[in-house]
Amino acid sequence: MERRIVIEHAQNAAELFGSINGNMTVIEQLLSVNIDITEDGLVLNGEDSDISKAETVINRLIEMNRQGHAVNLQLVTYLADSARQGLMDQVASYSPDSVCVTAKGRPIRSKTLGQKNYVEAISKNDITFAIGPAGTGKTFLAVAMAVNAFRAQQVSRIILTRPAVEAGEKLGFLPGDLQTKVDPYMRPLYDALHELMGTDQYLKNLEKGLIEVSPLAYMRGRTLDEAFIILDEAQNTTPEQMKMFLTRLGFGSKAVVTGDITQIDLPRDKRSGLIEARRILQRVEGLSFVELTKRDVVRNPLVQRIIAAYEKAGMKGG
Repeated sequence: MERRIVIEHAQNAAELFGSINGNMTVIEQLLSVNIDITEDGLVLNGEDSDISKAETVINRLIEMNRQGHAVNLQLVTYLADSARQGLMDQVASYSPDSVCVTAKGRPIRSKTLGQKNYVEAISKNDITFAIGPAGTGKTFLAVAMAVNAFRAQQVSRIILTRPAVEAGEKLGFLPGDLQTKVDPYMRPLYDALHELMGTDQYLKNLEKGLIEVSPLAYMRGRTLDEAFIILDEAQNTTPEQMKMFLTRLGFGSKAVVTGDITQIDLPRDKRSGLIEARRILQRVEGLSFVELTKRDVVRNPLVQRIIAAYEKAGMKGG
């Protein structure tokens, strides 16, 4: 079976095809078709059902290219994999939603349906839990939404926190005072704020106390009003710590809790507060639980395959 796709108005055919036609190669591999590039477009060969899927993916990429959206390997892989799984309505209607703009003017967009649902959940709920593997944008999108709310004066401050438990390391063995000890664990949060706000604005707001990055232990005994609060790496909280954190929420505040329940670094005799929260709070009004999967990974496509391999091997931690 053969089908032709004419490309007339693509803004950037080179970007559409990818480096050394890499985007088309991904579609060929995932959808079992052969794609030849001609002077006026593409020629697809293969089984009729496979060609239909590839055609839907390519037409969506062409339309996005015409609209000025970036077409990259991650996007092509996501759409082609969705088509391979038969999610054709999702492919045909896919549109990256703008979440935030970085200090340098680069738009931050949700790149998968899971990420889109996550952003919408944050907008609609006072507390949102995001559970999923590394690379799904859990932390970065939460920080982006916090920066948006701060810029729009919906909240007066941003508070970012993590439990100081990481991969078997002991804080007591690290040099310096407590803040110096926990700084390395907060690095992903610092990096996200620097990119989204810019170094000058970040430092200015930090000095004024409008941004706070601190270990979870500092949250005890506080009531947090008009704040956007993010608890990162929440799989490493105990149930008691999780309850303490959730009950800090004051008036006009919003909280996002992120974590990967396959990467728990607590001692074996300790239960994860994130897992317990999912069990206990599923039906509480005003809360939302968003489950992200390896299909929402937006790092190098190899990361998806690594996650899948570990899942297949039954290895959940580490």
